[in-house]
Formats: sequence, C-alpha cells, structure tokens
Amino acid sequence: MQNPKDSQKPTERWNLISEKTICETRVFNVLEKKMYRREKSNQASFFTLDAPDWVNVLAFTKDGMIILVEQYRHGTDELSLEIPGGVVDAKHGNPFEAAKQELAEETGYESEKWTSMGFVTPNPALFNNKCHLFLAEDCIKTAEQDLDEHESINVHIKLFSDFIEQIQEGNIHHSLVVSAVSKYLCLKWPELKRFNPP
Repeated sequence: MQNPKDSQKPTERWNLISEKTICETRVFNVLEKKMYRREKSNQASFFTLDAPDWVNVLAFTKDGMIILVEQYRHGTDELSLEIPGGVVDAKHGNPFEAAKQELAEETGYESEKWTSMGFVTPNPALFNNKCHLFLAEDCIKTAEQDLDEHESINVHIKLFSDFIEQIQEGNIHHSLVVSAVSKYLCLKWPELKRFNPP
C-alpha cells in the first residue's frame, strides 16, 4: 500500500545559470550561484562553500579501546574531543590514503585492518564536499605524533562505552564524530541484532 505522504508532487530542483568565486581562503572558497526554478523568471542567488573532501577514522586498539584526539577548535572557541581526521588533498591521492596518514600523524597508531564506512555530506545546505568515514581495527602504536606547526593534539585511549556515554551526555558533540558512530552501528547492526532480538 502506498503511503499517503508519498503522493505529493515531486520535489523541485534548482538549476544553475551562473557561478562565480567571491572569496578564496586556505580551507574553502565562497561561491555565489545564480539559480532558477521552473521558469527563469523565478531566480535567486545562493552562497555555497567549495571545500575539499575530509576523512574521519573510528580507530580501535587490539584490546578494543577507542583512540580519540583532543584539540582546540576555532569555530566554537573550545577544546573538542574527537576521532582522528583531516583534509583529503593532492598529496594523499584518495580518501583511504588520507585516513591512514591522518591516523598515523595525529596519534602515532597504524592499522592493517581497515573498513570503509562510506561517506556523509557534512552540511549540504552550504558545503559541497564529502566526509569519508573509515574503521581502523587492531591499531598498534608504531611512532610518535607527527604534527604540523599549527597543531596541538592530545591522544586519549578510552573504553568505547565511556565514549558513547560522553556523546549521550553532550560532552562530545562534533557532528561528524556522531555520524561516524552512526555508520559504525549500521555496519555492526547484523551482529548487534543477534544479541538484542526484537
């Protein structure tokens, strides 16, 4: 049976007339897009952020502890407890290589057991990029951190249950970190259902 809510008219798309960069920065460019809907008489300008893709890594040690990083975030003007991650740029070539490098540089840990958890769009109202999410298991520490001149990162090794509690309590609220946990639970859902039957 069709859901009555699905009988609405199709959602309309906007169509591009022109696009120009109005501001360039080190981390993203601001674009102005002139768009129209239905007929070209219905026009408006919208502003979006053109940014490179990002990666985030949900990393676990051999004994199942989660590897977290704590760093200052300029946007919120506070310290933030997160999972390792960073920008995908030309030196990486692809998101997987970026994930491996960011984990190693930020924490000193490496893994031979990687799983892609897909991607999320961080904020599709404004950003045009993707954040690729990876699971790294059985991580071992192979080196010290290799941070750039602007980074100050402390590594925390925690029980996964403590990490989840901090999300529940609102102490960890970075949206991409919470998204990674959601993807992880989706990945593990067939296994979790065996222990929590309906």
